[in-house]
Amino acid sequence: MRTRTENTARVVVIGAGMAGARLAARVPGVTVIGEEAHAPYNRVLLAEVLAGRYEPDVIALPPAEVRRGVRAVRIDRAERRVLCDDGSVVGYEHLVLATGSNPVLPPLRGLGHTLPDGVHPFRTLDDCLALRAAVRPGVRAVVIGGGLLGVSAARALAECGAQVVLAQQGEHLMERQLDAEAAGMLRGHLEALGVEVHTECRVRGLRCTGGDTPAVRAVELADGYELEAEITVLACGVRPRTGLAQAAGLEVRKGVVVDDELRTSDPYVHAVGDCAEHDGTVYGLAGAALEQADVLAELLAGRPARYRGTRALTRLTLRSPAATAAAPVAAGTTGAAVVPERSGGLDLAAFGDSRPMPGDDVIRLADATRGAYRTVVVRGDRLAGGVLFGDLAAVGSLARTWQDDDPIPADMSLLHLLTNDGGF
Repeated sequence: MRTRTENTARVVVIGAGMAGARLAARVPGVTVIGEEAHAPYNRVLLAEVLAGRYEPDVIALPPAEVRRGVRAVRIDRAERRVLCDDGSVVGYEHLVLATGSNPVLPPLRGLGHTLPDGVHPFRTLDDCLALRAAVRPGVRAVVIGGGLLGVSAARALAECGAQVVLAQQGEHLMERQLDAEAAGMLRGHLEALGVEVHTECRVRGLRCTGGDTPAVRAVELADGYELEAEITVLACGVRPRTGLAQAAGLEVRKGVVVDDELRTSDPYVHAVGDCAEHDGTVYGLAGAALEQADVLAELLAGRPARYRGTRALTRLTLRSPAATAAAPVAAGTTGAAVVPERSGGLDLAAFGDSRPMPGDDVIRLADATRGAYRTVVVRGDRLAGGVLFGDLAAVGSLARTWQDDDPIPADMSLLHLLTNDGGF
């Protein structure tokens, strides 16, 4: 295909996910190169689409000019241009990498570069729609991975009428966000929806049919036990997409390394969102991606701004299958949809580090009758983290105190942290 050179744009963004779309909405005249055929959408709400609660157009983000279905294949830093798979070449004054992340495909026996029929990642809208088309009442589905994504997928599949098994290698669900007690309550809620939960459960491989088009039939565990499966969902985490940056000679560690101005090792190239590593951290969170895009928009407009890291709240709402659907709320947090709780549902929030270290103070309140649980960890005179389950009345003030990193007044009783007003 003949290469055609296009006019140089002041700002070119590679990636039309939440970070790229946010930047396009904040900076005039941005050229966005998007690999997906869909218009930008709110990835946080994919589980709601899988459950059939929302149609894809409901989760669309505000319109942005995007070159859809075009993949950037090479960055020519010397000439400051991007070469694309359709033969086009786009010049830039400033380039922004918002390439996001890829789902982790675990090293399982029977899982090659081409996924067997019935095996689904759960990262993009196309993944979600393919999975939704495959689900029918009574189908046997195994979700591998008990993090936020796996929990959301398992709940959505159960709402579709599937017989769901959730296999988690760790000791409890959502280990990054929850302590053992809150994870136990989450497990009970999923089991009440009909989800069979296995923790400390290592998956060894997939048993598939033979032939030219193998299809999954079971998930094999390390102890030799098999879980029958017509559908298998891989929810084993994500990995930053750094291939373009590496090939261009940019500094890459876990992600594309950026400074407080979100610049890479090339001053004309920035990175935001899931692909970016700031101060040793790859966030992989919607809240961080949006905050980084906002900071970069200020910098590209010539205004002073600095990114100092993100202290993000993770919030998850699960409802019973009989719950009434609610309109989506724009996500500034991470995880599944943040919507008003309905009868029979569950609401939880987590922030910071809820796992105490030696010398920390831990304050915990539990109400088994109401199904409510709250715990916070205090480290020195600061709030280190916490988990609220069921009753989130105190979450606003607690999260603000943690996000602002404010000291806790010396004369305050630590129990006041878990009152409805957070003690402030």
